[in-house]
Amino acid sequence: MIVGVPKEIKNKENRVAMVIAGVRALSQAGHKVLVQQSAGNGVGISDEDYRKAGATLIESAKEIYEKSDMIVKVKEPLPEEYPLLREGQILYTYLHLAADERLTKALMERGIVGIAYETIQPADGSLPLLAPMSAVAGRMATQIGAAYLQHDHGGKGMLLGGVTGVDRAKVVVLGGGVVGVNAAKMAVGLGAQVTIMDVNVDRLDYLADIFGNEISTLYSNNEQIERAVTQADLLIGAVLVPGAKAPKLVSRELVSRMQAGSVIVDVAVDQGGSVETSRPTSHEHPTYTVDGVIHYAVPNMPGAVPRTSAYALTNVTMKYALMIANMGWKQAIIKDEALRKGINILNGKVAYKRVADDLGLPYAPVLP
Repeated sequence: MIVGVPKEIKNKENRVAMVIAGVRALSQAGHKVLVQQSAGNGVGISDEDYRKAGATLIESAKEIYEKSDMIVKVKEPLPEEYPLLREGQILYTYLHLAADERLTKALMERGIVGIAYETIQPADGSLPLLAPMSAVAGRMATQIGAAYLQHDHGGKGMLLGGVTGVDRAKVVVLGGGVVGVNAAKMAVGLGAQVTIMDVNVDRLDYLADIFGNEISTLYSNNEQIERAVTQADLLIGAVLVPGAKAPKLVSRELVSRMQAGSVIVDVAVDQGGSVETSRPTSHEHPTYTVDGVIHYAVPNMPGAVPRTSAYALTNVTMKYALMIANMGWKQAIIKDEALRKGINILNGKVAYKRVADDLGLPYAPVLP
């Protein structure tokens, strides 16, 4: 199989979909890997490094798409990339379609096989290809929130952990999954007063066990959310429903009752956001203010730490990339149920039910 790795073009997206280990693994398995020139510069991998690993360097994205059976990316295609996709081509990347009807319809029209990292799901319910980026984003959320609480960044002028004799900042994390746990770890490490909210009582029990008295746990309902959010100095949106839009848990009215200079970091923005006032921003222009509250809502947060992120991503994506390349996608999804759940677009239709439901589009299962 010919596997293409184009350079990412999303704003400030310096990750690359495949590091040297991935190129070597595919090449040694008898496949041809095409890498666009300078695709790895953001993570410190030179064109020569790729050549030595067995890749063929290609100057233009257009040629990569024309020659490749499978395109491996980090982020979803942008509108200028839509025309480059062709019928029957495999697109293996993060898609997050439930929050993007335009992209979904474009991929349907192009007739591609759309395999989304974020919905590949083994029987244990985990999301192994999403987990490392969720961990990165969760840890970044706390770092970023701490920075924007500084007065010079427009915040209320608080040190997250306070000092002796002065209140610590109150950090509220909506969602106790991978993002939430990693955000909480960082916040606890910085000395903040941390509350994690979730609707899964078993998950809250688990979090209470691993964190002990370092955090508070609250069951997530309207009353508890209202009380916690209005008291929060830093609110981190970390809610995930696999493949679906994030539920809007925080209303605009509730945001208006937060203190001026408070900060919201909505990690769920790539799935539509868990805060009503959230809208996607970029690394170039990451924040905006609503009712005096700073909002940070960059969909590709891990792109700011591309070296860490790219290596962590390749560690988990290559298992399935090799499976698809070695067997072809049809045989691969028959053999592996987790990979089958990654199919979001097939034969011009939506093949993942939550995406179809959220966008009001017909659902066509992968297997009859």
